Amino acid sequence: MWMKAVIQRVSQSQVNVGDSVVSTIKNGLLIFLGVKKGDTEEHAKKLADRCRNMRIFEDTDNKFNLSVKDVHGEVLVVPQFTLLADTSHGRRPSFIDAEEPHEAERLYEYFIKTLNSVGITAKGGRFGECMLVSLQNRGPVTIIMEE
Repeated sequence: MWMKAVIQRVSQSQVNVGDSVVSTIKNGLLIFLGVKKGDTEEHAKKLADRCRNMRIFEDTDNKFNLSVKDVHGEVLVVPQFTLLADTSHGRRPSFIDAEEPHEAERLYEYFIKTLNSVGITAKGGRFGECMLVSLQNRGPVTIIMEE
């Protein structure tokens, strides 16, 4: 297992830190992203490409045939090291597999930059901060993806 993403199809999503709005999107994807020790830019690029091309939006026949790029949607990426929790022992999760903050932040920013470089409007949360994430999950549709 490498980098992990939880992808939610949303009508809207927003990230606040304290009383400030950090980012907001309308129709698109909210992606919670966990970076694992050993992840590289290549992992981030592949996962960003898979997320961008994941067909989880309906076409005119109500079939999942369209991607976020096809519907001209936006993407909000929120860093979430807790996706890498190991809960196999005891009652307290271990985060030993999560990448060190400096490198995790670099790969998180690279993931967002990769999406933006291919024409997707991608925004981020605030790395290392306590964030309030709100969303309207449309469907609901939630996909877990690993690279």
